[in-house]
Amino acid sequence: MLKALSTAALGALAFASVAVAQEEAISPTFPEPEAIRQVVEKAVDGFIREGYRGFQLAAGDLAEGMASLCSAPSPASLAAAKNGFAKAARSWARIEIVRTGPAIEENRLERILFYPDRKSTGLKQVQALLAKPDEAATEVASLKGKSVAMQGFGALEFVLAGTGSESLSGPEGNFRCRYGRAVAQNIKQIASELVAKWDAADGIQHHWQNPGPDNPLFRTEQEAMTALLGILVHGAEMVRDQRIETFYRGEDKSAFPKQAIFWRSQNTWTMVAGNLEGLRDLIRVSELVDLLPSDQHSIVGSIDFVLKSIMGVVEEMNPDIEAAVADTAGRQKLDFLLVNGRDLIDRLNDQYGGAIGLTSGFSFSDGD
Repeated sequence: MLKALSTAALGALAFASVAVAQEEAISPTFPEPEAIRQVVEKAVDGFIREGYRGFQLAAGDLAEGMASLCSAPSPASLAAAKNGFAKAARSWARIEIVRTGPAIEENRLERILFYPDRKSTGLKQVQALLAKPDEAATEVASLKGKSVAMQGFGALEFVLAGTGSESLSGPEGNFRCRYGRAVAQNIKQIASELVAKWDAADGIQHHWQNPGPDNPLFRTEQEAMTALLGILVHGAEMVRDQRIETFYRGEDKSAFPKQAIFWRSQNTWTMVAGNLEGLRDLIRVSELVDLLPSDQHSIVGSIDFVLKSIMGVVEEMNPDIEAAVADTAGRQKLDFLLVNGRDLIDRLNDQYGGAIGLTSGFSFSDGD
């Protein structure tokens, strides 16, 4: 698919995604409370809780892979550890869009992934640690007391793919590996905490699924639905604004490939793909379409079309970000992602939000 997109082809696909299923004027009526409860329940049980369980399993495999690398360093075990990193990162990316609840408590989001790191804080701290080893960083209990930038995927990516990472295939990389093992164990521990928080019957899942006057999170079903749709809107914004615009802002502007997430390990698009899969799955699993009148179901159909178009281009992106931004075809694809990323945000925020009865001028993006 999309092996090489010409300017004309890109334009045609972008136009198609914008023009698909143009909606008639919407006369919004907020859905029945019971219908909203069903959608929220599906989102919580079928997407959020399942997503964290999947991340917990991937984080466990990552920790095992790092332990194996440290106990028997070799090119093969290093390659396996890198593969485990990519899988765990993608698993996190799928559920990363849920930037609320336990994930934002106790700095869990930042401890799992400190990004964007505009001042290279994490890089400098990890480099300093590797230059002057501190055994406290090789144990999870003490690692938790260090900077959040040293505890998660960003730090582990440098361990596995940064300058000097080739030492991991032999005994000379012992300290580096043990630090990476502690980071992986820390990620696994945080994943387990997230699962436990969301699985607690009287905890956050109960608050999401049972709005009411005594609920500390949501007094009404409308508030819960607003939060759910906010996850989608902010997730789509994150893909466009943090994953892409951090290093590429348009054809006539300078590109900064080394600011892209996980550029060293060539996992930038691994993360983008995971984020998009999360958006797609949340929409499908929660069955958002059920809240729309039958004559407006095409709103969700058009959102799905745009998502598929973006995901198709992401699959064809060069994993080498420096090469991607230096190539004309690569920049055309990046332009496509920016244009259609904005379209996706608007369709979620304006079209779907308006169709389910949000007042004119409401914007999840503004946090209103």
